[in-house]
Amino acid sequence: MEQIGILHHPRIPQSVPLAYEIGQWLSEQGVKTWVGSTWDETGINHRLDKMGLLVVLGGDGSLLRAARLSVSWETPIFGVNLGRVGFLSEAQADDWQERLTQVLNDNFWVEERLMLHAALWRDGYQVDTFTALNDIVVGRGQQARVVRFTLRVDDDLVTHYTADALIVATPTGSTAYAMAAGGPLLPPRLQNFVVLPVAPHLSFNRALVLHETAEIKIEVSMDHEAYITPDGQHGISLQDGDAVIIHKNEHLIPFARVDSPGYFYRRLMGRLGYVR
Repeated sequence: MEQIGILHHPRIPQSVPLAYEIGQWLSEQGVKTWVGSTWDETGINHRLDKMGLLVVLGGDGSLLRAARLSVSWETPIFGVNLGRVGFLSEAQADDWQERLTQVLNDNFWVEERLMLHAALWRDGYQVDTFTALNDIVVGRGQQARVVRFTLRVDDDLVTHYTADALIVATPTGSTAYAMAAGGPLLPPRLQNFVVLPVAPHLSFNRALVLHETAEIKIEVSMDHEAYITPDGQHGISLQDGDAVIIHKNEHLIPFARVDSPGYFYRRLMGRLGYVR
């Protein structure tokens, strides 16, 4: 592995010095490195085609952002957790050297995860596009008023919803907002995705698990504010009659793993407090 990028989180105080510490250590191992911020999209993009690995410091939000930035290059991501949950990370602040040594020794495997592509359509024109690793949420704004949704899969009408929101989640996102909304838990290497409503009112209230080739169309009807939000990062305002078309991204995002493939279940139970 000739070159490794290291991304820090500018709002986590320990992130910057740790990034340079890791960079110094990698240089001593004969690896070229560069250090940047996960918020510096311009600075990151022109370097990604040369990277063999991205080491990302921060919480799950940092990894979600790094995945969205790097997915077109399919650069493997190695997360060092500095956040609260760290479900996507492969190392902690106190064991990164041991685990990165395994990666440098080629003692790791690559876990490829599905990502979503969404397009916002208005009056017959595509006005914006989005990429997400966790989920795409289409739902109400600050007012506690429901939104009316029409769901189509592969151009066929499925059902109408009256609800706070609709979540379209990947297997990665099935352990996030979708889990809190009562959705199923999907292992990360599965290529399906899930559609489920949030607080449906007199509507179909079960999650739908869809095939990886499915195309989802969500039509919205409301007389108040509503938003589309990818990965919980930022909301884009919707208008009455807008449509959101969602399908599998053409690229998978790879994560470098040193734990065994069964890590997901152990980590999940641990995070949920079911490991005694």
